[in-house]
Amino acid sequence: MRVSHTLLPTVKEDPAGAEAISHKLMIRAGLIRQLGAGIYVFLPAGWRVMQKIAGIIREEMNAIGCQEILMPVINPAEVWQQSGRWFDIGDELFRLKDRKGADMVLAMTHEEVITWLAAREIHSYKQLPQLWYHIQTKERDEARPKSGILRTREFIMKDSYSLDVDVAGLQASYAKHIQAYNAIFRRCGLRTMMVQSDPGMMGGSISHEYMAFSEAGEDEVVFCSDCGYAANAELAAGRHEPLDDASAIGAPDAPVPMTLPDANLPAVERLREIHTPETRTIEEVTAFLGIPARRFIKSLVVVSETRGTLLVLVRGDHEVHEAKLRRVIGEFRLATANEIQEALGVQAGFVGPLRLRRGPVDDVVAAESVDLSVLADRALEHGVYVGGANRDHHHLAGITLADIPAAEFHDVRVVRGGEGCPQCAGILQNEPVIEVGNIFQLGTKYSAPMGATYLDERGEEHTIVMGSYGIGLARIAAAAVEQHNDADGIVWPATIAPFHVHVVVIKPGDPTQAQLGEQVYEQLNAVWLPGEERRPSVSLDVLLDDREVSPGVKFKDADLLGCPIQIVVGKRAAEGLVELKRRSDAQRLDVAAEEVARVAAEWLRELLGELL
Repeated sequence: MRVSHTLLPTVKEDPAGAEAISHKLMIRAGLIRQLGAGIYVFLPAGWRVMQKIAGIIREEMNAIGCQEILMPVINPAEVWQQSGRWFDIGDELFRLKDRKGADMVLAMTHEEVITWLAAREIHSYKQLPQLWYHIQTKERDEARPKSGILRTREFIMKDSYSLDVDVAGLQASYAKHIQAYNAIFRRCGLRTMMVQSDPGMMGGSISHEYMAFSEAGEDEVVFCSDCGYAANAELAAGRHEPLDDASAIGAPDAPVPMTLPDANLPAVERLREIHTPETRTIEEVTAFLGIPARRFIKSLVVVSETRGTLLVLVRGDHEVHEAKLRRVIGEFRLATANEIQEALGVQAGFVGPLRLRRGPVDDVVAAESVDLSVLADRALEHGVYVGGANRDHHHLAGITLADIPAAEFHDVRVVRGGEGCPQCAGILQNEPVIEVGNIFQLGTKYSAPMGATYLDERGEEHTIVMGSYGIGLARIAAAAVEQHNDADGIVWPATIAPFHVHVVVIKPGDPTQAQLGEQVYEQLNAVWLPGEERRPSVSLDVLLDDREVSPGVKFKDADLLGCPIQIVVGKRAAEGLVELKRRSDAQRLDVAAEEVARVAAEWLRELLGELL
């Protein structure tokens, strides 16, 4: 392909508002253009990248016996109503009516259609297992599209589905997909990690995500390098370690220096109220009392759609993880100051799980729980703490959760890097990531309501057991750019680069350079690389920059586009020599024109071999 005949509109400056490196570079390199919020056009070079990713996916899917089909983007609403997701999914599902007034859906995923198909085509255990996949456009009315093609409203996915007779069969299909996914991401040049995840709207019992490490990632993984523990931050757990006694000692220069009492004392003897004027936040109370935040209980009053008003407790140095809490109590919001006053009779900032009941002469008679359901993070199960006293400008010292027999304990906190691993003695790390793939053990979530069944060898009817497996093609492309770039532009992995070789003719008007450039171009186009593993033999993809523009523009464009090998036809053309440059490490070599094809092929085989 010749640059003079190609739509390759490179841009010097970063696009306004772009934050992710992949967004900036893919715009500047002429790979994509934005049509609307979260809606992108893939230009020729960008579409070549997508096609190469799709080719790798097809090869690995076919290798595990997955059969390719194609399902429609537009679906009748009936199948989504039958599964229940018509009612469960909110505004992100595109809904429309056809000319007859029938409800329709623009599919964001295809579990409903695949189950509809299975219910009609699978009848006997002899037909199972089945593995089906397609690569198709999906639509999602994303509330906050951002980061270029990382979060969009229209995107291309590989979806595959497994149909099995039982859970053991599902486990085998799941294992096959893990094998295929490991190969796909390795071949695409991505550094990824498989982590435990929340099934979310997909449903099912077990799910994992494939995460590509990137500073642009909006997700976060927590992992242990010692034992291999890894989970999405929405599921990650930390080691619950007992608090050391020394941490209970107050600083001597604090306004009210204190030591927390023994947890074994009766509540009436252990609990004592402290006047804490105008100290509402953890920071203010810790400074006032001179004890660390980990010795405090942070009390949040929330309003759940399903459970009403609750008191949620986490340790003072921890934060509530909204997704974890949502899995326990459903959708919720923080209570307003007026709602807190109405429920507890106290200002926000002095709320806690206990209050002291006093006798006629103001002596403490008992400690009693607040009149709200109490949900506490598991880190609070042991220890003695300070919390709000449910009395304005007062806190209560000596609280233990044993004082609240009805308290529920759940893992609802954010886990940070540096905490102890829940599986070994190691220390957890955390990194931002981009989700590039996911796998779900759906079980019978869709097959049961949609009547997808089979008859066993005795003629008895059973529900098909299903799995669902997705990969975002554009997310692979963007993640590759995030992980492979430098100050000059993209540095594509050889397997998914738009072109293998970028030939730059410095002066196309010079007959010697022009002739040698054409000779090199033709030789390279005739080269075939032998296949390896499941990769078939391929011809070299070659881009020839034959434009009459300055050498500086050509070099900048070549580095920006980031093809693995650059060949410069310049001042030594009269000697029959050209310069080869490897984009990844800037290695350079002067080569005779007749040797160019051989050397370029060797370099490319080496680069491909690193990924295979």
